[in-house]
Amino acid sequence: MDSPPAPSSSRRPTLAAALAGVLAGLLTVAVAHLVAGFRTAASDPVVAVGGAFVDATPSWLKDAAIGLFGTADKVALFVGMAVVGIALFAGLGVLARRSLQAGTAGVAVLAAVALGAVLTREGTAAPDALPTVVGAVCGMLALRVLVTALAPRGDRTEDAAGRPGEHDRRTFLRGAVVTAAIAAVAAAGGQIVGASQRVVDAARRAVRLPVAARPADPLPDDVASTAPGVVPFQTPNDEFYRIDTALVVPQVDPATWTLRVHGMVEEEVEITFDELLGSELVEAWVTLICVSNTVGGDLVGNAKWLGLPVRDVLARARPLPGADMVLSRSIDGFTASTPLEILTDERDALLAVGMNDAPLPVRHGFPVRLVVPGVYGYVSATKWVTELKVTTFAEDVAYWSTRGWSERGPVKTASRIDTPRRDAEVSAGTVPVGGVAWAQQRGITAVEVQVDDGPWEPAVLADEASVDTWRQWTYPWEATTGEHTLRVRATDGDGDVQTSDDAPPAPDGATGWHEVTVTVA
Repeated sequence: MDSPPAPSSSRRPTLAAALAGVLAGLLTVAVAHLVAGFRTAASDPVVAVGGAFVDATPSWLKDAAIGLFGTADKVALFVGMAVVGIALFAGLGVLARRSLQAGTAGVAVLAAVALGAVLTREGTAAPDALPTVVGAVCGMLALRVLVTALAPRGDRTEDAAGRPGEHDRRTFLRGAVVTAAIAAVAAAGGQIVGASQRVVDAARRAVRLPVAARPADPLPDDVASTAPGVVPFQTPNDEFYRIDTALVVPQVDPATWTLRVHGMVEEEVEITFDELLGSELVEAWVTLICVSNTVGGDLVGNAKWLGLPVRDVLARARPLPGADMVLSRSIDGFTASTPLEILTDERDALLAVGMNDAPLPVRHGFPVRLVVPGVYGYVSATKWVTELKVTTFAEDVAYWSTRGWSERGPVKTASRIDTPRRDAEVSAGTVPVGGVAWAQQRGITAVEVQVDDGPWEPAVLADEASVDTWRQWTYPWEATTGEHTLRVRATDGDGDVQTSDDAPPAPDGATGWHEVTVTVA
């Protein structure tokens, strides 16, 4: 009696074709990454396509991504791109089994899309097309070889049903292994060739920050909340939130970095990194907040910054009458529109080179970034900054201003409960409730806590470091058995109480009272 065919035998060629497409896609990406290592990160088609997606992302989708993934939003984007890429190339593999010409044409179409993304990125030129082109050619050749191995022809063995025989499967498997190995070697080679990261890391380690001409004031003894679970007053560098548009962290060698100040000025100014370090630098404690921070969110951090006041640089350039905005530009093309008056008043708006007594981390803008108290980061906190253009709001628009966000982003009075956490279980009795509040340039003068729908009770404020930092607070809550909702609100230095009106981050920052529900046993 003949044995019945294996149930999956009819699906094997299709699955093998899909695998061929995926391997061809991996080879395409890996070879492009290797060739891009000899150019710049911007010439890598994966980076370019991801950047183009970020640029085209509407504000509601950006907020949704940050709300869902937080500072892992870029990781989530790369994972999503990988899933979509695998599906596309698997489909091209299946298509190529039916029509080799159509399958390879599909690879060419994807390459053309990636090529468009590469050549429209900031600072790219015609030679930056090479990684995409070389990768696509390798991918098409691999797809042709692998799919051809699946097609029985000539003297290749076939079974009674006309399916590829063992010889064909062995040929395909050998081709698949070789393709995967070449892709792995190319990917590793890309990491080795792209040595700019190692150069910049070494340059950063060699930086010796000067002593500040004006050190930061010593912190008060009681600057922190006494409630266990409240975040530290000083946010460690490796825990400081990172939200920006750079999918791959720019690697900027301080030896070649310059800042150009131009536009509506009497005299253009250009500053090197060494000149910046040799200037009269100041230290300042400043809390930074991302405009995408939701009520109660953690996209906020406090650090001690070292840098040159922006007003000193602008004074050298001498802005012309009528100018009202400075358009700062990052090396990756990001721009921010900062009102000129807040860069020239007495606040500590800095071209920062240091963060918490160390050179800026690369991911936070090394060698130089902007730090401007009182406004959200999307209109001020440009990392890897290379250019300040003195201009007007009527003449120029910044990256997020063209995507539905407001041109000016003053920080709103806000407060947050850090402990107890939402849905926590606590014991009856005295429960320390604590958190932070901020209102840059105005300061916090009061924080109140409400339990359920009871009266607002004053919290105990920790000492204030400055009006540009968050202020921590503690409230001793006499907790009774049951489920309770805690709310917090703050009053700023102008006497304005934090609004209860709920508003999303777009277009100029979230509002509302933070609340948590806890169970008391």
